[in-house]
Parts: sequence; structure tokens; C-alpha cells
Amino acid sequence: MTQTATEETVPATRVRRPALSPSRASDFKQCPLLYRFRAVDRLPETPTRAQLRGTLVHSVLERLFSLPQPERLPERAKELLEPAWAELSADRAEWAELFAADDENQVAEWLAGAGKLLDSYFALEDPRRLDPEACELHVETELDSGVRLRGYVDRLDVAPTGEIRVVDYKTGTAPREIGEAKAMFQMKFYAVVLWRLRGSVPRQLKLMYLTDGQSLAYTPDEPELRRFERTLEAIWQAILKAGKTGDFRPSPSKLCDWCAHQSRCPSFGGTLPEYPGWPEPDPGEETPLDRAD
Repeated sequence: MTQTATEETVPATRVRRPALSPSRASDFKQCPLLYRFRAVDRLPETPTRAQLRGTLVHSVLERLFSLPQPERLPERAKELLEPAWAELSADRAEWAELFAADDENQVAEWLAGAGKLLDSYFALEDPRRLDPEACELHVETELDSGVRLRGYVDRLDVAPTGEIRVVDYKTGTAPREIGEAKAMFQMKFYAVVLWRLRGSVPRQLKLMYLTDGQSLAYTPDEPELRRFERTLEAIWQAILKAGKTGDFRPSPSKLCDWCAHQSRCPSFGGTLPEYPGWPEPDPGEETPLDRAD
């Protein structure tokens, strides 16, 4: 039976060192000011219902793989929707508040939308034929340069012969060309971490797009991951430099249309909040919403 796992256990009594996550690295690459708002100021962002639906689907798929293989059926997955949402919303009251004004039919319609994403998943693969090593796997490693990398892998498949496949579910609706570039950045991040932890390059990186029922598979190689590792090191050094001075500059793009912080952004006539200083202990932590895209 597959269980949620971790590659490195961090004792509760130890303060975790600052690290780079795929979401925060992508934020800085997209817009340094967005990184500051999320990782340094830690400004709250109201999630969209689409983001919450993605979080719910990820939770259901994790639970599905904890079931015996013969029970991993579409109807069983849909049975998990309501209890999974009850648990998620109980832990985060602000999520439940987004639906406070809705009647039962509206909530049922939203859950049905999550069910359609599950139908799309089952059209792509049969989970009864799979035996993942882990789901929602916490991975963490330190590069020779001292840069620490941390993240969560949706699913890790390991063949009997040892080949590794990294699987990521995508439920969001970002513009396709931008969304795929960000997704592949995330997947290469995981590939670097797993390569450094396990000593072998993952055989396949697989993205599963549940909105449109398509999948994308990619095979990395060691020279490519070495180059990407240098990219991550450069991003981290740029973050540290900006952190010392507070100089996180905006980088306007078409993605600004989806940004929750336009009112604070100088590019849109906003006023920056006072710089709070470099955060401790960890400016790189991901949230469930980061992993729900």
C-alpha cells in the first residue's frame, strides 16, 4: 500500500534552514516582486475555487493510491470527494468561507467539476495497474554549493529495475505555453533533487493535464540536469542579494492579469509595503495551493 513519504525527516526541534522550492523559484524567475510578496512579506492570497478544486483532486488521488489496487475505481474516487473536502475545509476555515453563501446545489456542482477531473484522470491511466513508491513525497537535499532544495512530488513510480518516473497532476487553466514552461521547470527541479538524493537521473518526467485529458512525458539527461542545477544556484544567489537590500523589482508580463497583488505593485500605480527584512527560518516553503495547479 502506498503511503505519503519523505526522503529526509527533519526533527521538529531543529529550525529548518532556508531553502528553495520549485514554486518560489518559479515566482522569482517570473517576477522578483511576486517572490517578495509571497515569501518575504507573506501576504495572504484568497484562493480561487479552481485552485481549491485542484487541491481537492490532488488529495483524492493521494487517498486513492492508499487503497488496495482492485478498489481504485472511478466511483470509489468520487466517493472520496466529499470526505476529503470536509477534512481540507475543516483545517482551513477561510477556504470553507468561499462557499458560505452557496446553496447545496452550487456546492454539489463544484464537487461535480472535481469529479470530471477525476474522470479525465481515469481516461489517462488505470491506477489498478500501478504501484507507486510514494504520493505527496517530501524531498529535500543540499547541493555541493550549499543551496538547499525542497519540494513535494505528487507521485513517484519506481520500476522493479530501478528506473524512476516523476508524475505531476495539473488541474489549472494557465495559458498553455506559459503553463507548460512553468510545469517543466518544476519537473526539472524535482529531477535534480531526486538525482542528488538517489544517484540516478529519473527515467521519465510525466505531466498529466486533467482539464483536457492529455499527458506529456519528458526524458531528462545528466548534462541537462547539471545545467539546470546551475540555474537554480544562480536564482538562489539572486534571491539572497535581493534579500539583503530589499530590491525585489517587478517584472511585468501577461501573467500580471492573474496576480493578487496589483494594488501594491509600482507597475500598476501601487505603493510597496515597508520591507520587513529577510525572513526566518524559511522563505521557500510551499503551500497546498502551490501544488494544486
